[in-house]
Amino acid sequence: MADEFEALSAAEAAGMRPQMGAAARDLEAVYDIPVQVSAVLGRATMQVSQLLKLGRGAVVELDRKLGEAVDIYVNNRLVARGEVVMVDDNRLGVTMTEIVKADRMG
Repeated sequence: MADEFEALSAAEAAGMRPQMGAAARDLEAVYDIPVQVSAVLGRATMQVSQLLKLGRGAVVELDRKLGEAVDIYVNNRLVARGEVVMVDDNRLGVTMTEIVKADRMG
């Protein structure tokens, strides 16, 4: 029993996970692939002439209401919705509140 425990500990120390199935080990290959995550507060459509007239302090009205969930995209694919939160004194983050099902992704 002690030898079995030592062998298991040695395998874990070497980065191997004996309890993991082949499918899970295959999935580990994608863990280090970088993805782009975006949180979209809202969208607006305007003509180029309107865009060029914008100056400092201009307000662009978005298609969302105050307090409405933001869309969370991974590699330009909608995956979740969430709420904007304060992370530090001067940084924003997003808390996921809903995972978007595959059939609703667009």
